[in-house]
Amino acid sequence: MDLQGSFHVYDTTLRDGAQQEGLNLSVADKLTIARQLDDLGVGYIEGGWPGANPKDTEFFRRAALELDLKHAKLAAFGSTRRAGLKAADDPMIAALRDSGAPVVTLVAKSHDRHVELALRTTLEENLAMVRDTVAHLTAEGQTVFLDAEHFFDGYRANRSYALEVLRTAFDAGAQVAALCDTNGGMLPAWVADVVNDVRETTGVRVGIHCHNDTGCAVANTLAAVDAGATHVQGTINGYGERTGNADLISVVANLELKLDRRVLPHGLLTEATRIAHGIAEVTNVPPASRQPYVGTSAFAHKAGLHASAIKVDPMLYQHMDPIGVGNDMRLLVSDMAGRASIELKGKQLGFDLSGDKELLTAITNRVKELESRGFTFEAADASFELLLVEMVEGRRPSYFDVETWRVITETLSHRAEGEEAVSEATVKLTAGGVRFVVTGEGNGPVNALDSALRTAIGQAYPEVAKFDLIDFKVRILDQGHGTDAITRVLIETSDGASSWITVGVGHNVIEASWQALVDGLTYGLRKHHQD
Repeated sequence: MDLQGSFHVYDTTLRDGAQQEGLNLSVADKLTIARQLDDLGVGYIEGGWPGANPKDTEFFRRAALELDLKHAKLAAFGSTRRAGLKAADDPMIAALRDSGAPVVTLVAKSHDRHVELALRTTLEENLAMVRDTVAHLTAEGQTVFLDAEHFFDGYRANRSYALEVLRTAFDAGAQVAALCDTNGGMLPAWVADVVNDVRETTGVRVGIHCHNDTGCAVANTLAAVDAGATHVQGTINGYGERTGNADLISVVANLELKLDRRVLPHGLLTEATRIAHGIAEVTNVPPASRQPYVGTSAFAHKAGLHASAIKVDPMLYQHMDPIGVGNDMRLLVSDMAGRASIELKGKQLGFDLSGDKELLTAITNRVKELESRGFTFEAADASFELLLVEMVEGRRPSYFDVETWRVITETLSHRAEGEEAVSEATVKLTAGGVRFVVTGEGNGPVNALDSALRTAIGQAYPEVAKFDLIDFKVRILDQGHGTDAITRVLIETSDGASSWITVGVGHNVIEASWQALVDGLTYGLRKHHQD
């Protein structure tokens, strides 16, 4: 099936998505993301605006040398020629020609007020700009798509002119006219009505580009497809300016899994979770846990009632098998959990608790008691597994015995500007039958404790050198108590191949951090010794 011919999946993460506040991509980042998008099987990757942005110009130069795309074609983004110039003489159009991209996506004004106020030209000249630019690039051998900017607002203000912009582009050789909800203010029924009218009135091939300001970007995109659009634009993870663009993964997953429309090459949708999270790592934007389909919470179950039903049939509380998007079902252990949740979670971790109701009840009660004191296990699977081992085997996994630990932070009253206070921690413990007394320094008490603890244990267990603390979260649980409040700390530790989260709770952040640090190292050692 020629998916690029019958239906276009067009990704604009590298251009429109990169306009998200706080998101800044290097050329190397963009090349990495482009490879991942190609692994997903999208038909088109919009690389940026060559000529307007030096970084994007460099991206297209390097892409020609370094990218070997199997599924996608690169698209260069740009605007129609400037008023009063010929397209052949406009240096910005030359940059699009010279980009080497087989596809050019031209943004054109389709709202009369934007033509007159933003471009400061006449409606007739804007049509000439569209006609001339599309015809010129088409004659140069490039495929041209049109992005009709502010189309829906322009349609409401001056329907005949908005439609004329589309006809002009199509007659000049544009293959697609993408209707852009640039301000993101539309609702699904409105989008469907406009797309129907455009198709019936103009005969152009319709695409859709939605922003999420009403929270309807995905729904608006699906409404456009239902009304006949055969080209969808969006970004991975919904990146984009303001509230973002349509999340392309949600769009394609809904089309394939709910509407039975093949829009990606066979089997590649199962890569969605891996790719969504991989791109999040490159952008340095934390993945949204509640993101549909690919979020870590997308198939997570917390209530005991849900778990009881899932024991009978996992699909009773899931709208699909998560393997279809490369995700997985998760059972959360919390004070809402019943015995069924604990039993299923235990099974996931390799413990069959089904034949011992008394033990199962004891574990459930222990979890609820600890959570009433501030612990949370739904986000700290590693600490829960250690608890489970302790309850099942009668003793907690232990690779070292701590005698004492202390931490001191020194600061000078006349410290130089920019000079940090230094913390020093001393840990006394026995590991591998040998007693160690180690002092560690850090830029804070937790950093110093982590350094001292890992240095001491590492002398008996060299694999600890691979362990790194990669995330640290603190939450005050009973804020009304001020500085005497209960503190919860979550620590994520990595060995380079995987990561795990542990939890600690105490009357101060150092005590809570110590518990989480000890659990993190204990879990890591258990994991490596099992392997």
